[in-house]
This record gives sequence, structure tokens and C-alpha cells, in this order.
Amino acid sequence: MIRKRLLVMVLVGLVYGFGFGSDHSVVYEVDNVHSSVSFAIRHMVVSKVKGDFTDYLVTIKEDTRDITKSSVTAVIKAASINTRNEKRDNHLRSADFFDVEKFPEITFKSKKIEKKGDGFVAHGTFTMHGVSKEISLPFTVSEKIKDPYGNIRVGIEANYKLDRRDYGLKWSRTLDKGGLVVGNEVKIEILLEMVAKK
Repeated sequence: MIRKRLLVMVLVGLVYGFGFGSDHSVVYEVDNVHSSVSFAIRHMVVSKVKGDFTDYLVTIKEDTRDITKSSVTAVIKAASINTRNEKRDNHLRSADFFDVEKFPEITFKSKKIEKKGDGFVAHGTFTMHGVSKEISLPFTVSEKIKDPYGNIRVGIEANYKLDRRDYGLKWSRTLDKGGLVVGNEVKIEILLEMVAKK
């Protein structure tokens, strides 16, 4: 009887030790207080205007055995755009730009995570202003730490460039010398502090 119980315990240990019947995933959610989704775009050739989105949700499901099976989803509320100028922000929310009433969300959903050099690349679908495109988003991951409250935290950093015209955001004005009031290239910086769900 004792020998049979020992055999069962060994089998159970092997099953969970090798991942059969065990969930090897950890879900992380964004800590918005310590994160930012920001952008910069050239204004009238001479300078750049910076802004960010204040309402967003990012979820990462990490496969601890195979990083390529992990996934990332992000939802940004377009109306939360903030460039510290109310008149400009209202214009950006209008049909000239994001048309937030018709296209309220900017989203990204990964299809594959790839290890590349010292970082990773998330391949997936990015949708903005009703236009969806396949993109490859490079990112880096910090070391995981345990905070004073027992939560596991990890940092994610990503930078990306896109042409706003590819997503139907084409409004601008031409200056006397030929430059544009609003540039076409948008530089995006994503700084996330993610917390593992208990």
C-alpha cells in the first residue's frame, strides 16, 4: 500500500514537473501609474510636439516554457490623446485626424513573439483609424522583481516609427517654403510596468 502511494506521488511529480496538465503561463497587466504610451511628431519643420494617451490597457500572457508562445494585447482609447493643448487635442479627436467617435480604439494583438538579439519582437496586427496592418514591434524586457507588497513586476520598453498617412491620417497644411504644418513620421515610445496577476 505504501509502495503504491509512493508510485502515485512520483507519477504526479513527473506529470507536473514536465508540464503535462500544468499551466505554464503568467498573466501581466499594466500599471498605468508607472507607465506611458507617448509619441512625437514634427511641427512646422522647426520642432517636435510630444503627446501621449492616458487611457489604455495592456495585457501580456507569458509562456514560461516557450517565449514564442506568449502573447500581447493592447487597447488604447483614441479620445484620451493629450498634447497639453485643449484646442489641438480637440482637433486631433475630430474627423481630420483620429475621428474618435467613429474609431474609438487603437489596438495591437500579437500573433507571435520572437527572440532577437538582446530583446524580442512582437509580430501582430496594429489597427488605427479603422486601418489594420501587420507590424513587427521590437521591445526589451527588464529583470523581474518582487515589490514590497509581494507583487512580481517587470518593465517593457518599445520604440516604433510609422507614417500616419498609412492609416488614413492625412490632414496637414503646406507652408510657404514647402514644409508641412504636421509631419508624417510619428515616433512612438512605450514604457510599461507590468504586474503579474495573483
